[in-house]
Amino acid sequence: MPAKYEGLDFYNIDAHLTDEERMVRDLVRQWVDDKVLPIIEKHNRAHTFPDELIPEIGEMGLLGMNMEGYGCAGMSNVAYGLACQELERGDSAIRSFVSVQGSLAMHPIHSFGSEEQKQKYLPKMARAELIGCFGLTEPDYGSNPGGMVTKAVEDGDHYVLNGAKMWITNGTIADLAIVWAKLIPQGGTLADGVIRGFIVEKGDPGFSAPEMHGKHSLKASVTSELVFEDCRIPKDRILPHVHGLRGPFSCLNNARYGISWGVLGAAQACFHSARDYALTRIQFDKPIASYQLVQNKLAWMLREITKGQLLALHLGRMKDDGTMFHEQVSLAKMNNVDIALDIARIARDMHGANGILDEYPVMRHMANLETVKTYEGTHDIHNLILGRWITGIQAFF
Repeated sequence: MPAKYEGLDFYNIDAHLTDEERMVRDLVRQWVDDKVLPIIEKHNRAHTFPDELIPEIGEMGLLGMNMEGYGCAGMSNVAYGLACQELERGDSAIRSFVSVQGSLAMHPIHSFGSEEQKQKYLPKMARAELIGCFGLTEPDYGSNPGGMVTKAVEDGDHYVLNGAKMWITNGTIADLAIVWAKLIPQGGTLADGVIRGFIVEKGDPGFSAPEMHGKHSLKASVTSELVFEDCRIPKDRILPHVHGLRGPFSCLNNARYGISWGVLGAAQACFHSARDYALTRIQFDKPIASYQLVQNKLAWMLREITKGQLLALHLGRMKDDGTMFHEQVSLAKMNNVDIALDIARIARDMHGANGILDEYPVMRHMANLETVKTYEGTHDIHNLILGRWITGIQAFF
């Protein structure tokens, strides 16, 4: 039997958490042990999301948990990060669901929506009675969202949207989508358009969300396209308080922050499995944990997870006190995804041939982390963001 999971805490992170933060972490950790881990491999094989867990996620108060009011829990960003860590220890699909709902769908309504929009959507989203998604990336515009071609035009009391979005988590199961499109003035062209946010509801004429298939990664997550063919939405569903890329980028920064914590959960799951396997796998009459090469790998994992934890914790405290800036989020997302993916690869190697079996979680986490390294800003894009901060020179184009 595998050893009971205990989170890695080499530098006594626990002593720097509040009672509420520890309570959230322990609650979500136990829930993942009880509800996620027993079923996640089945869903991963079947390419299905465990939507039976959605009501429980809402009951725990995890959706929009770091927001104030409108039924949200109003907890610290560190508490939110710890929840993401434990959810991703279960699977990236579970953390992605919570991240998209809170950071990418609820956050823009909370920050940029009208009071009527907040009252209409946020309480039900916090309770998981409404599911949201976020439409920014397009088939030809990923790292360059400003080049989007999805457009909206005024038509009487409505806006009419045309275009498509791609790689949308939750899209097919969502009740509403936060869609970013260029609002074209009367008689204008796409070049004259201003990026605005729109709330599109399931059932709006001209809107469809077909699920994408054939993924080798995030197989337990719903990934979709969003298609708008003369999609008509009422004018009161535009987000009134934001123009341009500032809106979607603020959402992405919140999501990237959660990722910087979440991937540490995947890394710890791989470390825990590798350590347990090394202590019980006998070769040449002794456990492989007794060999120097194996101990060196485990020590490297310990080192990198500990550094990632300190980075995420300090970032969370800065986010809570309002001193964080977005380049710091880029560094944390890039670094922690990078080390988590390397830890998963090394853990798979330590399991030998058994590492490819879903009896162990490492191959699933490794495949998922390949996607997490790409979405919410690729590794290279975050390097360029940091390069611009260092030099003051824009190197994206």
